[in-house]
Amino acid sequence: MLYPGKKIVYFVRHGQSANNAANVRQGSAGSLSEKGRAQAEFVGERLENVPIEVILSSPYERTQETANVINEKLHSHVELLDILAERKNPSEIVGKDADSDEVKKIMDVIDRSFHDGNFRYSDEENFFDLKNRAHKLLDTLAARKEKRFLCVSHRIFLKMLFSYINQGEDIDSNEFAILDYNTKVENTAITICEYSYWRKITKKNPWKILAVNDYGKVAPAPTSVI
Repeated sequence: MLYPGKKIVYFVRHGQSANNAANVRQGSAGSLSEKGRAQAEFVGERLENVPIEVILSSPYERTQETANVINEKLHSHVELLDILAERKNPSEIVGKDADSDEVKKIMDVIDRSFHDGNFRYSDEENFFDLKNRAHKLLDTLAARKEKRFLCVSHRIFLKMLFSYINQGEDIDSNEFAILDYNTKVENTAITICEYSYWRKITKKNPWKILAVNDYGKVAPAPTSVI
C-alpha cells in the first residue's frame, strides 16, 4: 500500500524490434522480433503480482506490442500517450541501414551538434524538444489519479527523462550528450521511480529514481540431449 500523495511508476523500454535486430534506423513502424516478444513476456511475469492500475504506452508499433504482451499477465488496460514516443529521427535516415555511409554522415553531424540544444539537421527533435517533453510527461503523471503506472517507452527519451528527474531544468545539452554516450537502457529494462506530493509542497524534487535499468535475463531455450 502506498502512502497518500505517493505514486510509483515502472518505466520499461520496448522489447527488441525486428529493426533493432537488423540495425535499421527506426521511425514509428516496426514490430517486435521473436526475442523482443520473449522479453516482453518476461516483464509480464516479473510484474504479474504488482497492482498496476494502467499501462501507458508510446503509440509506436513496437511499444504498443510490448505493452499488450505485458498486459496478457497484468490484466490492466493500455492507453496510448504521444509524449512517451521516441526522439524523432530525421526523415532522411528512417528505414535505412544504420551502418550505411549516408546515415553515418547524417548522424555524425547530429551527434557533433547535439551540444547545441537548438540545432536541427532537418525535421528531427532536438535537445530542447526532448527536455520539454520529459517535463510534460512528469507533470502529466503527477496529475493523474492512478497511484501505480507502467510506462512503455524508448531508449533516448527514457535517458532524457531520467536525466530530467535527476537534474531538472539544470540539465544542459552538453551534460546530456555525455550521459547519452555513457549509459545504457536495455530492451525491456525496468526503471522504478517514485513521486511524492509532500516533497513537492516542501519545494523539494518530487521525483526520485529507486532502481535503474533492471532487465534480468530471458532464459535460453533448453537444448535437447540425445
